[in-house]
Amino acid sequence: MQRIVVLTGAGISQESGLQTFRGEDGLWNHERISDICTPEGFARDPLRVDRFYNGLRAGLANVRPNAAHRALAHLEDCAATGTWDGEVVIVTQNIDDLHERAGSCNVVHMHGELMRVRCTSCGATPAWHADCLPRTPCPHCHRPTLRPDVVWFGEIPYHMDRIEAALQACDLFVAIGTSGVVYPAAGFVQQARTHADTMEFNMEPSAGTDLFDQTMLGPATKTVPRWVRDVTGS
Repeated sequence: MQRIVVLTGAGISQESGLQTFRGEDGLWNHERISDICTPEGFARDPLRVDRFYNGLRAGLANVRPNAAHRALAHLEDCAATGTWDGEVVIVTQNIDDLHERAGSCNVVHMHGELMRVRCTSCGATPAWHADCLPRTPCPHCHRPTLRPDVVWFGEIPYHMDRIEAALQACDLFVAIGTSGVVYPAAGFVQQARTHADTMEFNMEPSAGTDLFDQTMLGPATKTVPRWVRDVTGS
């Protein structure tokens, strides 16, 4: 059995038309990180932060999963049906739901999910599709203490124990559309390369490209489906 861990970053969703946070026209060029993506910024102006994430959430309705998302879902489906003797865990830095909408089920959102909110009073993380504002009550405890279920700067990413275990057990680590500069995700290849093969799929070499055994350059919508066909034979 082949065990694969796939790390996806902003590049895979950008090919669906989502604006990245970094880059030439990234969202951080229009908003200050300290205002929008820190606990302190939320404490200062929760309405501004809520409106920012409400806009991102609404924008998801205008994009669709692309061929790379669908190829990874197909890889997972082949494992589930036994047509490929392997297993795949998708670890994503992205907060969108494009992997799930493509059909993937085994997705680990290390930076949280845009389509969820978190109650700071009771800890509930309900699915959320509408706008959320500072006075919106939690559907569980009814207190107006909801925030985006997104990992902000200064906070610990989610599911790190599960991710560490998957990295230790994998035979192949694949990074798709990642910059190689955001930790702890940028360090995953160093953990995996001690015992596993490593591959990078990107439009251009990442900051950590020298750590990978193979680098496949080009649009993920072209390179990832080709790779999945090679792996599964379908």
